[in-house]
Amino acid sequence: MQTLIEGVQPYVTTIATAAVGVLTTFVLAGLNTVKVKVNLWLEARTTAAQREVIHKIAGEGFAFAQTAFKQAGGERKLQEALQYTTLRLAEQGITVSAVEIRSAIEKAYLEYNSKTKAIVTESQPNEEATQAAAKEAVSGLAAKPNNFLAQATAEVAFVVPARVHSEPEPISASVEAVQAAVTAE
Repeated sequence: MQTLIEGVQPYVTTIATAAVGVLTTFVLAGLNTVKVKVNLWLEARTTAAQREVIHKIAGEGFAFAQTAFKQAGGERKLQEALQYTTLRLAEQGITVSAVEIRSAIEKAYLEYNSKTKAIVTESQPNEEATQAAAKEAVSGLAAKPNNFLAQATAEVAFVVPARVHSEPEPISASVEAVQAAVTAE
């Protein structure tokens, strides 16, 4: 019985793997079909240019509410931004639901917050980063006097200046004298 199970196991594993692959293919095909239908529905509702205009005008509405109503609360600013955005979109001939306008304004708000927080963290580094930079600067300053002292106390080797000739000098000894000296040694 055990040998039968061991013999059939590779076939069962192969069949199960193939079934999972086929099932995955059907699920992915279904998701792709749903994606195509959703994209067609969105394109029918608004074009890409209209969506870009909606987001730009929503950003303007947010900026208007943020600057004109500084003292007002968040809900009042949102209402003013909604009103501004709705009027400007109506002027452009774009009709969008209040939920879509609000989401565009909320997106502009989130982008604004992410930019301002990035600026604040860049301009105000945390204490650990400041301490690390100070330690690095101090160690760099301490290394400079050490290098200077090492250079000042280093042993100076006397160097004999070499003569450089622009033209080769003729050898005054004859070839026979050099050969005789070499053979004598």
